Amino acid sequence: MSEKKYKSASKKRIITNTIVYVVLAVLAVIWIFPIFWVVLTSFRAEKGSYVSTFLPQSYTIDNYIKLFTDTTLLNFPKMFMNTLFIAVCSCILATFYTLAVSYCLSRLKFKMRKPYMNMAMILGLFPGFMSMVAVYFILKALGLSEGGLIRLSLILCYSGGAGLGFQIAKGFFDTIPISLDEAALLDGCTRWQIFWKVTLPLSKPVIVYTVLTAFTGPWVDFIFAKVICRANADYYTVAIGLWRMLEKEYIDNWYTCFAAGAVLISIPIAGLFMFLQRYYVDGMSGAVKG
Repeated sequence: MSEKKYKSASKKRIITNTIVYVVLAVLAVIWIFPIFWVVLTSFRAEKGSYVSTFLPQSYTIDNYIKLFTDTTLLNFPKMFMNTLFIAVCSCILATFYTLAVSYCLSRLKFKMRKPYMNMAMILGLFPGFMSMVAVYFILKALGLSEGGLIRLSLILCYSGGAGLGFQIAKGFFDTIPISLDEAALLDGCTRWQIFWKVTLPLSKPVIVYTVLTAFTGPWVDFIFAKVICRANADYYTVAIGLWRMLEKEYIDNWYTCFAAGAVLISIPIAGLFMFLQRYYVDGMSGAVKG
């Protein structure tokens, strides 16, 4: 390549990279802008939802303090603990169900394997809230729609159908050489031992992905929680609590607290991601060699 052509190609590459960086920067600003606004609003000292300025005129931490001290109308600490308990339990169960079903579909050959996969694909085309009325009446018939059993009902709703979301985990298990399973079987391992001691240690990336999705769903869900909890304020989740802060009778006094609550509920998800990220990176480096 001549020097002139080389300079021309280099110039085009620089221009292309510059355009890409500018576009990415603009998209980043668009994505970060709402988050930036919510964080600022959470520290705003002026009350009410209608203000004449974008930036707060004065700042305070009273909005965060009020969330945990003023429990006369909206008991945010209790809502937070309800949501945390439900999300953790649902995450554990859903992660186990998803990984177990995915492993079975990847490694075991049985009669109803393909019909089950086809059924799961078809059901995945429909949003889950379409079944909420039927789910509620089933729970009511079983006596799980009142009192302390509401938490159990929500856990069952969030984790019960986790096995239908096997596609990503199954695809990952398919990449693990089946020769490892065969070698373990020759050594006298059971299927459970192969799953627990051979396959899972090699599947850190998909485990992290499954944990994050299994935790995030219950943590931010509103529809199922609202239908099942109804007027039982003692079992409200943070999604219901934040929604109630925007009702006309509360919005004037709780709007900035709503922003503070939105910031607080993002912390557990961000913390979980930061904690699990190193395992995800380590797993992506490749556990299977040769």
